[in-house]
Amino acid sequence: MEECISVFDMLKIGVGPSSSHTLGPWRAAERFLEELKNESILDQVKRVKVDLYGSLSLTGKGHATDLSVMLGLSGQDPEYIPVENIAGIIKTIEDTNEINLANEYKIPFYFLQDIVFNKDFLPFHANGLKFTAYKNDDSEYESTFYSIGGGFVVKEERENAKIKEVIKCAFPFPIQNAVELLNYTVSENKSISEIVYENEKSMRSEEVIHSELMRIWNTMLECMYIGCHTGGILPGGLHVRRRAFDMHQNLIGLSNYTNPQSWLEEIRKTEVKFRQILKWVSCFALAVNEVNASLGRVVTAPTNGSAGVIPAVLMYYLVIENHDAGEKEIKQFLMVAGEIGSIFKKGSTISAAMGGCQAEIGVSSSMAAAALCELMGGTAAQVLMAAEIAMEHHLGLTCDPIGGLVQIPCIERNTMGAIKAINAAELALETDSKNAKVPLDKVINTMWQTAKDMNSKYKETSEGGLAIAVNMADC
Repeated sequence: MEECISVFDMLKIGVGPSSSHTLGPWRAAERFLEELKNESILDQVKRVKVDLYGSLSLTGKGHATDLSVMLGLSGQDPEYIPVENIAGIIKTIEDTNEINLANEYKIPFYFLQDIVFNKDFLPFHANGLKFTAYKNDDSEYESTFYSIGGGFVVKEERENAKIKEVIKCAFPFPIQNAVELLNYTVSENKSISEIVYENEKSMRSEEVIHSELMRIWNTMLECMYIGCHTGGILPGGLHVRRRAFDMHQNLIGLSNYTNPQSWLEEIRKTEVKFRQILKWVSCFALAVNEVNASLGRVVTAPTNGSAGVIPAVLMYYLVIENHDAGEKEIKQFLMVAGEIGSIFKKGSTISAAMGGCQAEIGVSSSMAAAALCELMGGTAAQVLMAAEIAMEHHLGLTCDPIGGLVQIPCIERNTMGAIKAINAAELALETDSKNAKVPLDKVINTMWQTAKDMNSKYKETSEGGLAIAVNMADC
């Protein structure tokens, strides 16, 4: 039976720098608290210990995994927590050696002892973490979770399998792969975004779909705005200078604006030549991922490490290609992007710890290419071709972050993914889909086979590639 994945599962609002290493563990901590409440033992807990395994351990410090776990155990929500409060909450825990469990019970917590980094991997997934609650009667309650990419968290045992089976039946057009999606567009005489919209309406009202899609876009827009107006050095020890600020100043000139929307309108008035387009798209992508690298609020699309590609390409369409575009086109773009991402998740992976950077930048570029292609008038077959072209030229891309930080080469890779997405969309628009040689489903399968063949040191462990060729001292 097909798995139903909503657009809102693929595009989630959260806090940087990583969906699998920050948002996922944060959500796992929240779920652990839910289990304690369901078992009626939350008020009996005297101590909590967290064990991080595999990639979560190897690059956890650089991805703020330890911080996210503490925030999650404190009962904070990554979607709504004021990001300016994060540092204060963490400092209080470290200074007092206490954590306010579920924001209800203060218990001792020594973060250097109670968060354990284990380099060995659990067999189920590269991103494993185990929570242990020690009760007043000296008994223990353990629970293990896996952060499988894009902020998705699962347990190896499927205790709620029956509930999930019911949920899977909800969509009128259940989609497992690209062929099924294309067949629906033909049989129903609908575009891809229209098929996706029908599925979303089976889960929530049209008003909620509209408001949530626009909330996602406004978060993306605000993120680009913040990134373009924030200078300085990124945290983490690599001393990476923010580039979006200077690039933006050179591009925007003396324009006057007061908020993200008026800023967008001013960009529409700027000079449009090929070099300027390259710079604007790169600037948008850099801005998002610089915000992400500094524990700012971003939209996981489909991951945090690749969060800059989709907003950069959508912004390109709004400020360069179609000045009359508005909410209709924004929602259309996000729905197509979300559906393409879900097909990759079902057929392969969106976790760099499982598939390297092809699973993050490659998938985000594919999502953006497809969405742009539909907005530019492409047929459903051309939209899928655009997605295929974008991924085809990311196959084998490794994940080798220097210092375990989502900075080098991650931030620049978002600019490359965005530019490739635009190019892929244009190539698809100029091609008769009947002449396509590589179906999207074939490239998704190839990506998964490549992921399985890839050496583990290139899967977000910082044990290979640039991560060892360039060390912290060099920076």
